[in-house]
Amino acid sequence: MAYVSNPSPDIGDVVSVFLRVPKKSGVTRAMLRTFVDGEQALTETIVDRESENEVWLRGQFRVENPVMNYRWLIDGVADGYQWLNGEGSHTRDVTDAADYRITTYAAPPPWAADAVLYQIFPDRFAKSVDRLAPDWAIPQRWDDPVVGAGPETPFQYFGGDLDGITAHLDHIASVGANTLYLTPIFPARSNHRYDASTFDAVDPLLGGDQALRRLSDAVHARGMRVMGDLTTNHCGAAHEWFQRAVADANSPEAGYFTFTDHPDEYVSWFGHRSLPKFDHRSQALRRALYEGPGSTVAKWLGPHGLDGWRIDVANMTGRLGTMDLNHMVATTLRATMAEANPQSLLIAEHSHDASADLSGDGWHGVMDYAGFSRPLWAWLKTPGSVPFEPGPVTPVPNFSAHSMVASMRAFNAAIPWRVRAHALTLVGSHDVARIATFLDGDEGLITVAFGMLASMPGIPMLWAGDEIGQEGVNGEDGRRPFPWHDKGRWKMDRLATTQSLFNARAASVALRHGGLRWLAVSDDAVTFLREATDESVLIHAARAPHAPVHLSRAVAGGELAGLAGAANILADRDGVVTLPAYGPAFSMWRVR
Repeated sequence: MAYVSNPSPDIGDVVSVFLRVPKKSGVTRAMLRTFVDGEQALTETIVDRESENEVWLRGQFRVENPVMNYRWLIDGVADGYQWLNGEGSHTRDVTDAADYRITTYAAPPPWAADAVLYQIFPDRFAKSVDRLAPDWAIPQRWDDPVVGAGPETPFQYFGGDLDGITAHLDHIASVGANTLYLTPIFPARSNHRYDASTFDAVDPLLGGDQALRRLSDAVHARGMRVMGDLTTNHCGAAHEWFQRAVADANSPEAGYFTFTDHPDEYVSWFGHRSLPKFDHRSQALRRALYEGPGSTVAKWLGPHGLDGWRIDVANMTGRLGTMDLNHMVATTLRATMAEANPQSLLIAEHSHDASADLSGDGWHGVMDYAGFSRPLWAWLKTPGSVPFEPGPVTPVPNFSAHSMVASMRAFNAAIPWRVRAHALTLVGSHDVARIATFLDGDEGLITVAFGMLASMPGIPMLWAGDEIGQEGVNGEDGRRPFPWHDKGRWKMDRLATTQSLFNARAASVALRHGGLRWLAVSDDAVTFLREATDESVLIHAARAPHAPVHLSRAVAGGELAGLAGAANILADRDGVVTLPAYGPAFSMWRVR
């Protein structure tokens, strides 16, 4: 990285960190502020290098603690100073919450930095054969409408399976995805399968264990990977563990759950009796579910299985009242995975501020609803009233790009960069409205959403069907079967744009591994750079027409070479590059 000599150091290593200072800024001196063993220290910096327009200052520190915080104390203001941290510069004292952070914990697997996930809801993606519906199900034809809300919603059974997924790997690869993320594949009594009845087998409705092996082998033969989805917070009421717990209060399994009045009253997820909550104080539960080589987590990892896990409801796992075992769960899970498959990836579901859980020793990253999705949605959303309704979900407002960028910076400044770089960025998932519906079918705004997904730091996730313009007013309605047999329902321009954007990402080191530098922000447009050692990519996104953005040759070079269909731009005779002022629009260029 341009700003850190070693982003994955060990205790005792000496790390150099760099501060880039424009010569026009008025800054002439900077000190590095570190925080070691509970006390701060200020150390001098030196000039590492300089050019016509900027100076790079260098500071050093020895890594003494597992997570090292630092920020910069700089001059440039009369009779005072500025603090520079992950949120920006401040002419006042600040807390440590937004300090830059370097973590010494083991790094995520190298492949994750290049990953693009493709989320699949197995019942609705593709079907290889017809199977007899189980007793809980309401059988459906592939073209039947999905019920987005109602008592039948979790029981509609369309019959998608794992061999159906295997048959369509060419399509998945064509959109630039290289990692499949499957929502749960264990037997259950619903189409979503988050109410597992066992973790010991793949659901026969999906083809069973052998179908997973066939899918895994086909995926790995292409150099791709596949991740599973595990509920460590709860299981289904039909789960064999819960059934034994209900039948015998003295059984080991009874300790897996929290009964308030055995067998009838027990703690469950949001009061849903079909989803009894696990009690992670039980060592037997930990060993069965995620601790050690005999656990569920370890069993399904490997060359003929999975390459990682996304943990459902990770933010609530191990937490109940005065008990908080979440960190223990995360670190134990991570250790088990590292032993079973050192190249496995661990992603947590989290929909709000996850910073307290992200020091780097547990989850590799989280689903970044808070630091990416919600700010982006709020910027692109059509203005309108915001409903105030009780519940666990905050409504999405509408606000300017200034607020979007401030929100993104605030959430991401609170975690190590390495964790941020492995956060799952998304514009849609099986739990929210389809992006095409959310943005009222505005193709320009949808392109902006996909462009930001392809160009921002993190691991992008595509929700199967978004690339062809599928719709849905909520998460359940968005789980419509993929219309393989009717390409007349595909939006081919949307597919082509998605392919172009993610092919550009795959070909760019800066877009996959580079740092982020915001250049210009107005109400309706943002401009930023993704920078690696040997490549810089300039990104410009606009939700509406706006005042032109002018950049100097020092920032944008003399020529911008268009990526993903963008036209080339040359600097004028004064060395100024002027970006397009129309919108909604998304463009990116390689800086030359």
